[in-house]
Amino acid sequence: MRIGIVAPSCRIDQDVVQRVSALVAGRAELVWHPQCFLSDGHFAGPDAARAQAAIEFANDPAINALWFARGGYGAARIVDAVMNGLGPAAARKTYLGYSDAGTLLGALYARGIGSIAHGPMPSDIRRDGGEAAVARALDWLINRSPASLEPSLGGSPAVAFNIVILAHLVGARHLPDLTGHVLMIEEVDEYLYRTDRDLAQIVAAVKGLAGIRLGRISKVPENDPDFGAPPETVVRYWCERAGIPLLGVADIGHDAGNKVVPFGWLPQAA
Repeated sequence: MRIGIVAPSCRIDQDVVQRVSALVAGRAELVWHPQCFLSDGHFAGPDAARAQAAIEFANDPAINALWFARGGYGAARIVDAVMNGLGPAAARKTYLGYSDAGTLLGALYARGIGSIAHGPMPSDIRRDGGEAAVARALDWLINRSPASLEPSLGGSPAVAFNIVILAHLVGARHLPDLTGHVLMIEEVDEYLYRTDRDLAQIVAAVKGLAGIRLGRISKVPENDPDFGAPPETVVRYWCERAGIPLLGVADIGHDAGNKVVPFGWLPQAA
């Protein structure tokens, strides 16, 4: 199996390459696009270079999966170009990532292109316990290991998104139809009033959900004045207001415990 790695947002360095390559241990071939190491201010190279790298690997029939290197910010600047540049080979690939990569995952899912999943990325190797996160992603990409999956999956199609990213997809042509889906959400480094505002937009625009599961909302900055409610209460408020069932927790988040969530039905239930 050949797994192509591109960086649609921020760059990585050779330390990530070495540590992730050691974990794969001959189970697959990792193909690191040179674009991953470019630097253009905040981004892993100019917009055109990041878009072209994703298009090149997505359209390469010799690559079986596209693994997004890390998050940050940048995918929103290239999603139109990437989607306009995809050919037939792109539909036969697996795509894996989360955080800012959710912009591209959502767009691919909206177009019915490939097998999409929210899950760990190569840059997670730097987290505490990051080896387990990266191994989990590789187990999914290579073997479709059930042990990699978020445990509540089954019974309904599912998707998982960072809250900010999903809110920014609202109103764009890349927002998928999530009717009948269980939506799993997570967030990091956001004030709770911003998360509250994003959820107001999401529940107003995303209709027909089977329910919402709450992943981890972590590293919430202190605000003055304090928002006055924990994350669970914020999510419950918007679920109740919109009449969306709050189904419980999801084992996803910006941490090494982040489980894999394939978009749609699980493969064995397709």
